[in-house]
Amino acid sequence: MITPDRTVSTTCPYCGVGCNLQLHVKDELIYRVTSDFDHPVNQGNLCVKGRFGYDFIYSNKRVTTPLIRKQAQAAGARTQAFDRSEWREVSWDEALEYTTDRLVEIYKRDGEHAMAVYCCAKATNEDNYLLQKIYRALFRTNNVDHCTRLCHAGSVTALLKSINSAAMSNTAAEVIDSDCFIITGSNPSENHPIIGLQMKAAVEKYGSKLIVIDPRKIEMCDFAALWLPLKPGTNVPVFNAMAHVIVNEGLVNREFVEARTTGYADYVKTLDKFTPGYAEEISGVDRNLIIDAARMYARAQRGMIFWGMGISQLSHGTASSLGLIHLAFLTGHVGRKATGLNPLRGQNNVQGASDMGAMPFFYPGYQWVDDEKNAQNWEQLWNVEPGGLNRKRGLTTTEILTHAHPGGVRALHIMGENPMMTEPNLNETRKHMQQLEFLVAQDLFINESGAFADVFLPATSWAEKEGTVTNTDRRVQRVRQAIAPRGQSRPDWEILCDLAQRIEARLGRPNSAIWNYDSPAQIMAEFGKLDSNYTGITYERLERHGLQTPVPHATHPGTPFLFAKDFPSGRGKFIPVDYVPIMEPPDEEYPFILTTGRVLEHWHGGSMTRNSALNEIYPSPVVEIHPVDATWANFTDGQPVRVSSRRGAIVLRTRVTEKARAGVVFMSMHFAEAAANLLTNDALDPQAKIPEYKACAVKIEPAAEADLPHPEIRTERGRW
Repeated sequence: MITPDRTVSTTCPYCGVGCNLQLHVKDELIYRVTSDFDHPVNQGNLCVKGRFGYDFIYSNKRVTTPLIRKQAQAAGARTQAFDRSEWREVSWDEALEYTTDRLVEIYKRDGEHAMAVYCCAKATNEDNYLLQKIYRALFRTNNVDHCTRLCHAGSVTALLKSINSAAMSNTAAEVIDSDCFIITGSNPSENHPIIGLQMKAAVEKYGSKLIVIDPRKIEMCDFAALWLPLKPGTNVPVFNAMAHVIVNEGLVNREFVEARTTGYADYVKTLDKFTPGYAEEISGVDRNLIIDAARMYARAQRGMIFWGMGISQLSHGTASSLGLIHLAFLTGHVGRKATGLNPLRGQNNVQGASDMGAMPFFYPGYQWVDDEKNAQNWEQLWNVEPGGLNRKRGLTTTEILTHAHPGGVRALHIMGENPMMTEPNLNETRKHMQQLEFLVAQDLFINESGAFADVFLPATSWAEKEGTVTNTDRRVQRVRQAIAPRGQSRPDWEILCDLAQRIEARLGRPNSAIWNYDSPAQIMAEFGKLDSNYTGITYERLERHGLQTPVPHATHPGTPFLFAKDFPSGRGKFIPVDYVPIMEPPDEEYPFILTTGRVLEHWHGGSMTRNSALNEIYPSPVVEIHPVDATWANFTDGQPVRVSSRRGAIVLRTRVTEKARAGVVFMSMHFAEAAANLLTNDALDPQAKIPEYKACAVKIEPAAEADLPHPEIRTERGRW
């Protein structure tokens, strides 16, 4: 048995659960990963990604030297075809000087509206804080966003409207103390596997009742007391019908409603048409299941609601999230242990990146950028002249690329994101990427978006850096360096500090020394001065198991659940919502509804797991189709098919399974060679600006074996 030189405690770089990892290092090689059995998040348990998915850091496709494209790309001439011969290796000094020259040139010529940045939910809190600070304090733009716009923007918008807080209210592990919990629009056993384990234990060991509301027969349905198999996009009728039952059967928690909410009377009037029968007609869910679910949740002493992107990634994602919030208000299942409103965050630091102000509307701490007092406070902290910060709300992720044209956004800085995999309607996204004048890619790999870049800044992996991340429970935890950086790669925060000092000097502004940080801990101390959620957090206090925000002062123990006494808004607001159908229902030409999601072995755009041995376990994309549909369309399991929408087409194999719902097909989002987002609809929720990934119309036709994409298409494009 190998004896490690050292074992380093850190936090998993994958989903939002935030599991503890123990990295065993021998001769500067991570050879094994275990976990701390005493850790409150995962109690020693790890999923396949956490335990085995770390080898991407050793991939021969990693880029560890700064690169500049040999010939500047004209707007409109960019190509996604990756060719190593187009790039030259350069020193860090040359790469950063070139980046500074081009960014400052565009800013001086076209102003702040021409500048934009994508922060990163895989990067640390400190990285994200610095990147949004650079673009706000130096380039004076609020065109700052990250993947939350593509994940939970509908949830965030709804929560802010109703209670003025966007975070998950409780700790996921509290589910074992619940009497009843709802899972909707989420597949925890694959997307958040350790939380999925806790949910299974809640049912099997502690007797909690589970209600699953989802179009697919996910694994959690095997543990459920009730499964409501609704059609994609019909959440609002089902949730409102449950509310209708709760109100009409006298199951409302009157004391809670009267003491802690407002708008109840007007809201109840809008429920009249949402009978269980009406919801059945629209959603396909048996009215008796809706009635039983309403009673089960309302009669529980402690009820929890967990939801995922199947709720938020719709053109009515805000309305769907509000429907869930109303159920918690009606029953009083919020503000206590083992209750609450719990949107499960997808990436390891999507909560933290949002906390850090990586959004176009907020400074760190969800402080509105168009509030004068907020702007003045950040100007003072950042040593910006009075009135220097932009008071205008910026463009969202989806709007940044649609504004990429002469007179609009000209320069884009992407840290760790991959819009050419994650945006909807990728053929249209490609056109927008081609219109950029200058693109900076800061990452580990040259991915589908980095192939368009003019300069590439190689960053270290999570195992080669220090920092913090904030999980879906609001738990802030340490990320610790276990091994030396590969090649010339540098931690993101160091890259950004170096770049910021050069930009500041080139702009001719006095050197304020606000970019001279000694460590990520010093960066955290800075944003904690104005963000009360983090004021009491220091690296020393995070040493063992982290702290759950808010942590308002140095001796505060952290906050396992929120809203015990009141909401940030004072009273919770009932906000009536009506049913709005999906933007693109099936028809004779496109008879199926496509919905998208993730699988256990892979993660999001695939830049990590597709460069890992995990790819050998799940190497190819499939489209799930129900046996009834397969028989009707004369498809067999494993058959090559062409799936087409009004926006594009891809070829892949079928997987005939009862996991799918009749009339609905499912694809994962991880495979560049058959990118689901070539098909998805870029229609937006008008309030949250989130695309409708979870429902669009498609047709499926037979294809030939020769039409299938080569499995190495991504590998060869990215190999160094």
